[in-house]
Amino acid sequence: MAFGSPRNSIFAAGFPRKVSTIAIAIGGLASFFVFGLLLRLSYPNSSSVGGVFYGIGTPEQVEAPLILSNHTVKGLRKSSDVINAFDSNPPPDSSSGSPDVVSKNLPPPDFDSDRQVEKQPLTQEKEDKVSLDTTEKINNVPSDEGEANDTKAEETPSASSSPPHDDDSETASQEPECDLYQGSWFYDPGGPLYTNNSCPVLTQMQNCQGNGRPDKGYENWRWKPSQCDLPRFDARKFLELMRGKTLAFIGDSVARNQMESMLCLLWQVETPVNRGSRKMQRWYFKKSSVMIARIWSSWLVHQFNEKFDYAPEGVTKLKLDLPDERIMEAIPKFDVVVLSSGHWFAKQSVYVLKDEIVGGQLWWPDKTKPMKVNNVDAFGISVETILKSMATHPNYSGLTIVRTFSPDHYEGGAWNTGGSCTGKEEPIVSGKLVKNGFTEIMHEKQATGYKQAVDKVADNLKPKLKLMDITEAFGYRHDGHPGPYRNPDPNKITKRGPDGRPPPQDCLHWCMPGPVDTWNEMVLELIRRDIEGTKRKSSST
Repeated sequence: MAFGSPRNSIFAAGFPRKVSTIAIAIGGLASFFVFGLLLRLSYPNSSSVGGVFYGIGTPEQVEAPLILSNHTVKGLRKSSDVINAFDSNPPPDSSSGSPDVVSKNLPPPDFDSDRQVEKQPLTQEKEDKVSLDTTEKINNVPSDEGEANDTKAEETPSASSSPPHDDDSETASQEPECDLYQGSWFYDPGGPLYTNNSCPVLTQMQNCQGNGRPDKGYENWRWKPSQCDLPRFDARKFLELMRGKTLAFIGDSVARNQMESMLCLLWQVETPVNRGSRKMQRWYFKKSSVMIARIWSSWLVHQFNEKFDYAPEGVTKLKLDLPDERIMEAIPKFDVVVLSSGHWFAKQSVYVLKDEIVGGQLWWPDKTKPMKVNNVDAFGISVETILKSMATHPNYSGLTIVRTFSPDHYEGGAWNTGGSCTGKEEPIVSGKLVKNGFTEIMHEKQATGYKQAVDKVADNLKPKLKLMDITEAFGYRHDGHPGPYRNPDPNKITKRGPDGRPPPQDCLHWCMPGPVDTWNEMVLELIRRDIEGTKRKSSST
């Protein structure tokens, strides 16, 4: 006990005791308590652990759980072997030890509204409606308001009462740049930086706690690179680094998932103003003049539905060598762009390259004629196309981040053949990960498309293209999806039926708070590195 010694010095000795000696001892003890009280008042957000004071979110605190072997999950290097992703047979059960291969003929469902699973693909209009409904409810203004005013907000944002976490970013700035994507997951008892109740922009489908998920441990796992630290997200640091700039998330519904995570993290220090329109979601942080935007683009390349050659009207056609014109029109206003794509290549579409039909997904009328381009090849081509187009755009010089393919976890089958992530409460343990063949090859094609784009652009443009390689690390996070907790209906089915089939569930998107927040920690670190790299280059010239 910290004050055991003074106590003994008063009472352990025999009597009689001189009054002056007793007075001195009592005075010393009182001084000790006054000092302790002053120390406690100086650090109101600290907790005492084993006699040592740790600030919330400090490196000392979050590293402590690493000594617990049952709370550490090591990542594995990917095998160079690529499992055949074109097997038309249903995927084997993951418990058999065989790779869980998602057939190219089993496109995953869209979970972008509170409705039950829909058989039809989510259209841009549906996705936009979900987003618009959310933003209009929050600010109670039409989403088109503010479209013409990009620089000034009409209302003063209020600051959140949530206490800020300690600034860990300075620690990272002293570290040499290392590989952020090889490392391990560790349990952080400090928990997330926000809750489902402190973020009003959270889509209900990803509000796992609000939808009744009974466990919360999945919120506490954080990523630790092997050779350095990845700081906890610092909202104030982000807003300062991005002062006067715009960050845009472009792509599919997983891009929306990540954008909402970013907004939830920033919302804890400042309430943004809704500047969204039917073309683009936009949230403006007035104090720092930072804009967070999102553009919906399923494939990132040009798409159309009109008849083309022998492909009939109504079937989506993709010009794989032309970027989505909406992206190219918008990017001059952006300073940082995060791209998200891949999952829509499992949906029906026709592939056009150099004005020739070269392949299709779930569409190929002449089975006797082989396709030149299948869906995973088309994905790789699309990545190269959008990156080269953005890098060479005459009016865009921003940082472009390609977030790699986000793995799903329909274990034991595909989404419509009994695949499930129900009951997963912790990351997969080292050595127990069952590789998903479709995820593996999609990641490989995406990385190849990125490399080809980098190789073909000028040397001065290469540093502005970054690959944020999250696929392997997030293969372990089967615990981070909503599963059957997709809506607040108290009567929803969350258990397997009498026939053993699982209920409808989402094992593609991510709970918030949850693993998806790590992506934005990585984005912040990449932005910091880019800014510091630019400063070093400027000072050396």
